[in-house]
Formats: sequence, C-alpha cells, structure tokens
Amino acid sequence: MKNTEIKMSADLKKFIIRFEPNKFKMLTRGIEIRGINDLHRSIELANALIESLKLKLVVHHSAEMAQYRSFEVVNAEQN
Repeated sequence: MKNTEIKMSADLKKFIIRFEPNKFKMLTRGIEIRGINDLHRSIELANALIESLKLKLVVHHSAEMAQYRSFEVVNAEQN
C-alpha cells in the first residue's frame, strides 16, 4: 500500500482554524467541506474569510456538490 501524505498549505491551515468546519475531507489541492445545512450562507462566509485574511484560496462548488451539501476550498495556484 502506497503512503500518500497530503501537504496542507499555510493558507489552508489558517482557513480551517478560522472557519472551523465540522466535517471536511482532504484533497490533493485543498479540502471538501461536507454536511453544510445552509450551503449558500457557508459559501459566502468562506469567501468573506478568504478575502479578509487575504488567503490564496478559492471556493469551488457545483450542482453535484450541492446534492451532498458540500463545497471545496482549494489553493488558488492549483486552480
């Protein structure tokens, strides 16, 4: 079995500490935040936090992710 450790950027660490998601899954380029009750509000809060802290992160979401009440926060450089 191959050991694949995902390295988290400093900006992503700051985001997780401040946003305090209940459930999230690590991705190679960021995180997927899951189980959100008010998806629209959470996406707006995530974008506002990224902007206020001047983080190099971007929020991605799609209709498929909305089915699972989730969205992604990824590194802007790997966008």
